[in-house]
Amino acid sequence: MKITAQAPCRVDLAGGTLDIWPLYLFHANAVTVNFAVNRYTSCELETRTDSKIVLRSRDLRKEEVFESLDELRAARKYTLPLLAYLVKFFAPDTGITLDTNSEAPAGAGISGSSSLIITVSSALNKLTSSGYNIEKIRELSQNIEAQIIKVPTGCQDYYPAMYGGVSAIELRADGLRRREIECNVAELNKRIVLAYTGEPRNSGINNWEVTKLHIDGDKGVIKNFEKIAAISYAMRKALEADDWATVGKLLREEWANRRKNAPGITTPLIDRLIEGTRKAGALGGKVCGAGGGGCVFFLAELGAQEKVADAIRKEGAEVLPVTVAPQGVKVKVVSR
Repeated sequence: MKITAQAPCRVDLAGGTLDIWPLYLFHANAVTVNFAVNRYTSCELETRTDSKIVLRSRDLRKEEVFESLDELRAARKYTLPLLAYLVKFFAPDTGITLDTNSEAPAGAGISGSSSLIITVSSALNKLTSSGYNIEKIRELSQNIEAQIIKVPTGCQDYYPAMYGGVSAIELRADGLRRREIECNVAELNKRIVLAYTGEPRNSGINNWEVTKLHIDGDKGVIKNFEKIAAISYAMRKALEADDWATVGKLLREEWANRRKNAPGITTPLIDRLIEGTRKAGALGGKVCGAGGGGCVFFLAELGAQEKVADAIRKEGAEVLPVTVAPQGVKVKVVSR
C-alpha cells in the first residue's frame, strides 16, 4: 500500500501561548486566531515486503533505518524523533518506508512541526485502520509533540493543518472549539506579507518560560495575558467584519504586549522590520509563534503589499510568498 498526505502550515494573528493548558482557563473569552498558509508538509508512506522501518526527511536531508518495529522501540535516541515517535505509537504490522518533506524553513514559527505531525499521523491512521477522527488525531499529535520537546504544547498550531482557512479556536473549560471565520479571504490575500528572518528559534523554551511565569503568579505576565486575551477576542470580531484598519491596530497592540512577556521574544532585525514596514504601508506586524527569530507577519494597506515586501528585503530578510490555504489535511491512497 502507498499513501500520500499533505497539510498546510499557519500564521497566528492573536492569542498564541494562551492556548497552552491551563493558561486559557484563567482568562475570560480566551480564543486564538490564526489562518492556514499554502506552505505545506507532506509525506509518502509505503509498505514493504520486509520488516524494516525506513524514515527519511527530504528537507532535513536525514535518514534512519531500523530492522524492525521492535528495534525502533528499543532505540534510546532518534535522528528523526517526530517520525519515530509516531511510528512507535501507531505500530504498523508491516515494514514501511516513510518519506517526508516540509516547505516551512527550519525554526520559522509557522508550525511546520505541528503540520507535519498532523500529516504523518493522518497517513499512519489510514495505513493502520486505527479509526481516529481528526479531533482525536489533534489530541494525540499534541501529546506526542510534548513527549518530544519535553514541555507543554499549545493546541492552536494543529487546527490550520486540520481544517485550513481562517480560524478562531475557542479555549473553554468544557473543551476546545474550532470555528471558521468567514472574512473576505480574497482581500486578506492582497494584504499578507510574510518575512523570514533566517534566525531559527526554539518555541518550546520561549513558551515554557512564559507559562512558568504565569503559573508562578507573575503579575506583569498575567496582566499582559489579560490584554492579549481581550485583543484576540476583538481580533476575531474585526476579521468577521472585514475591518482591516482595526485588525492592523490589534496586531500592533498584540505585539506590543507580547514582547513584554519574555526576554528574547524580539531581535534587532525584527525591530527594524517592524519599523521599516510601517513606513512602507504595513498596518501592523508581529512575530509568528513564540518569537526570538523565525517569521514575522505583516498586514499591508491595500495596494502596499509590494512596498512592504521591498522594505523587508532592504533589511536583508526573505519574503515568503503565501496565501490562505482553503483546505486542511488531505490523505490519498495511491495504490494497494
